[in-house]
Amino acid sequence: MDSDIVLVGLNHRTAGVDIRERFALTEYCDPERWALPCTDAIRESVILSTCNRVELLAAGKGDLEEQMLRDWAHVRHATPSELAPYVYIYKNQEAVRHLFSVASSLDSMVVGEPQILGQLKAAYRKAVSNHSTGAILNRLLHKAFSVAKRVRTETSVASSAVSISYAAVALAKRIFGDMQAHKAMLAGAGEMAELAARHLLQAGISEILVANRTLARGEALARQFSGRAIPFETMTHHLAEVDIVITSTAAQESIIRASDIRAVLKMRKNRPMFFIDIAVPRNVDPDVNGLDNVYLYDIDDLREVVEENMAVRRDEAAKAREIVSEEVQHFSTWLADLDVQPTIVDLIQRGESLAQKELEKTLKRLGPVDSGTRAALEAMVEALIHKFNHAPLMFLKNGGMAQEGNAQRISLVRRIFDLDASCSHSEGQ
Repeated sequence: MDSDIVLVGLNHRTAGVDIRERFALTEYCDPERWALPCTDAIRESVILSTCNRVELLAAGKGDLEEQMLRDWAHVRHATPSELAPYVYIYKNQEAVRHLFSVASSLDSMVVGEPQILGQLKAAYRKAVSNHSTGAILNRLLHKAFSVAKRVRTETSVASSAVSISYAAVALAKRIFGDMQAHKAMLAGAGEMAELAARHLLQAGISEILVANRTLARGEALARQFSGRAIPFETMTHHLAEVDIVITSTAAQESIIRASDIRAVLKMRKNRPMFFIDIAVPRNVDPDVNGLDNVYLYDIDDLREVVEENMAVRRDEAAKAREIVSEEVQHFSTWLADLDVQPTIVDLIQRGESLAQKELEKTLKRLGPVDSGTRAALEAMVEALIHKFNHAPLMFLKNGGMAQEGNAQRISLVRRIFDLDASCSHSEGQ
């Protein structure tokens, strides 16, 4: 091919968080600090840098891998030998396959998570704004986005809850349906509570109350999600306002007791309540589960849901990989056509040029002919050109994306039909 596609990267499987932080390129994706400037070798490039992966995608010719490693290490004040042990390198068809898998969230820490597609789109927008993409990467990235959409449409790889916090909110949606008509309370303001808040907002919850022993931390979390912080000691007084309660505090004993909820249910006129206790030790008295119109799930219940859904996702991921393989072949065909197109054009033009010269000679020898005879001769010549070119054109088009095979086919056709000499002659005329 005229251009190779190369992907060099590291991710959560090949490097720990300290290495990923050291070689992150988030701040090197603006016009002033573009980490992969276009050169004679690197003609197009895109950089994807997230908390779980850093990947450099380039199209060009020559020793791309070495230059990409060198440029990457240089901007992070390191040497290629320091970076090399953590990276993987994919070229051409395998680079395309990897990119499609990343876009479809088949290469993520949690298969099916939706964030990576948005991050890849943002990386592409930055590259476009920096004028570092061209025909090949533009086509490749747009195809990656369409592959991801197809995977989400045709499989259920992203439909099952596979994190504790997501599973908790998914169960709440199953009970309450439309979340816009309901409020939630978070008891605790740690990482699990923050994740739960994100999922609740995505589900459309109308309001989130945050109760935390350190009020300032609760207020900070509440501001982040446009919620309302309440003093921890007044939490039970607000329970009647909410339909969903997610607890994740470090308390060593129950902070919500059955006696508290009996009184709350009377105030709510027995409207259903949903408690999700993801704390260890448990924050909610197990006796709460015996009350009418109360649903209580602890972390063990949620783990069972997550394990079942992980199995579902593994099955769906296999279907998704079949889609990726199919789309890789489609892109390979387009790329191969792009590669052989100049030779196809030269072959057709050579045939037309030779045929036109021979037709003119024949017409001169025949002398004056009527328009019908002339049209018949022109049609015959055109048909001969098409039939003569059919076999070499099929030979060129059936090369696929195997680089060496394509190059050999193109070289063979150009030599047999003397296309380079023909093109030089026609340019000189």
